[in-house]
Amino acid sequence: MSQPPRYMLGVDIGTTSTKTVVFTLDGKVVAQHAEEYPVLCTEPGMAEQDPLQIYEAALGSIAGAVQAAKAAPEDIALLSFSAAMHSVIALDADNGLLSNSITWGDIRASVWAERIKNEFDGNAIYRRTGTPIHPMSPLCKLMWMRHEKPEVFSKAARFVGIKEYVLFRLFGQWVVDHSIASATGMFNLRELGWDKDVLALLKVDAAQLPTPVPTTYRLPALPADMAQRLGLSTATPFIIGANDGVLSNLGVNAIETGHVAVTIGTSGAMRTVINEPLTDPHGRLFCYALTEKHWVVGGPVNNGGNIFRWVRDELATAEAAAAREEGVDPYEALTRIAEKVTPGAEGLLFHPFLAGERAPLWNADLRGSFFGLGLHHGKHHMIRAALEGVIFNLYSILPALEDLVGPTKRMMATGGFARSALWRQMMADIFNREVMVPESVESSCLGAAVLGAYALGLVDSLEAISGMVGSNHHHKPEAEAVKVYGRLQPIFAAIPAKLETEYHAIAAFQREMVKPK
Repeated sequence: MSQPPRYMLGVDIGTTSTKTVVFTLDGKVVAQHAEEYPVLCTEPGMAEQDPLQIYEAALGSIAGAVQAAKAAPEDIALLSFSAAMHSVIALDADNGLLSNSITWGDIRASVWAERIKNEFDGNAIYRRTGTPIHPMSPLCKLMWMRHEKPEVFSKAARFVGIKEYVLFRLFGQWVVDHSIASATGMFNLRELGWDKDVLALLKVDAAQLPTPVPTTYRLPALPADMAQRLGLSTATPFIIGANDGVLSNLGVNAIETGHVAVTIGTSGAMRTVINEPLTDPHGRLFCYALTEKHWVVGGPVNNGGNIFRWVRDELATAEAAAAREEGVDPYEALTRIAEKVTPGAEGLLFHPFLAGERAPLWNADLRGSFFGLGLHHGKHHMIRAALEGVIFNLYSILPALEDLVGPTKRMMATGGFARSALWRQMMADIFNREVMVPESVESSCLGAAVLGAYALGLVDSLEAISGMVGSNHHHKPEAEAVKVYGRLQPIFAAIPAKLETEYHAIAAFQREMVKPK
């Protein structure tokens, strides 16, 4: 008699890597494997990736995780997908690539985002679709492509995102889950279908887009040769899953209104769950689908872990190199340097807008800067200020979120940054709230796996996650740090509004003067 399946797999197709985590059926991590890929940035505002690289990374990630778990094909109960949002790929009639994957971080559509806002009733589009008007969204990218890349747009038989591309290569179906679709700016939240007025504006036909399906949709069986390559069975159930943001909320058990998940990976976000679609009259927050009964509202920021990478690669190259020579992780070494500086970095603020910014300002022309720099500051202050700036920036979303859905009852932190005790304590102090960190920081993968179990009837409800999410860390605010950050936060928040004209001017200068590499 064969043994029942023992494991479920969550696959997260992220911005810098695809990661697969093998969980037991009660949510314990057994093994994981990730494969990385670069972001291509050869001109100002560009952020593209090679879809073929990502597809191969997805395959390698799944196969590597199955192998690391020493799992037989019959051990796998299901596999479910998470993915980054807002990407666009143009394909020809033979499904050949006409473009790279244009990622959420690409801001070349900024001029067209402003035109949609001001000339095409952008607020009405946002209220129907739940995606703020910003160059991150496929809505704005396709408008830009139509006008700035007509040789690509006119040849395109199909426009898809990276998740849909990977799934088509695996299963031969063009489908998109409601969650990814709800982050395009082209999907009507109430009708759960492509918005006819938006498609008319773009001059895109619904037949050029994947078919929207629920996040619990079961994909076809894997072909035998692919199943063998991945170490799976043709009978292994595959669930389409959702986007990484909403699944992160599920993965940390923040699925009750007022339970807020704060995630910092490459980028960052703050989100809570509600039971029906809801948009912000001021256009500050997104609203994305998890299931038909679970909707996630919140705000994303462009600048999270990418800031720490920039500090490592551009500001602290010598320190990073020395750490590597000593066999120490460079990020750990830089964190130790930042820990030696008192909260507030002796009056140095860093606005982390190196990739423009999304919530709550939604201004792609914002640019990064140090403010308050004096002769008494050194590199160690700059490192500390950069880390604090990421959290100050995330904090600015909280008032908008509480305006819309009420007070925060509980705060959960997840993502790569949650591994850092310093960053976790910064969050508790800047937010002046207790911060809890779940055992597994791979919350999107766990969320995908649990959504897959729910889709197959292995659990009765998404609340089953509550028995799977333990807590590794609790950080309480420290009074002196709270006092310091309370003085600095208003200064940090006031500067972007005061410099709006100058941000637009310097961004225009950069677009004109900085040539493609």
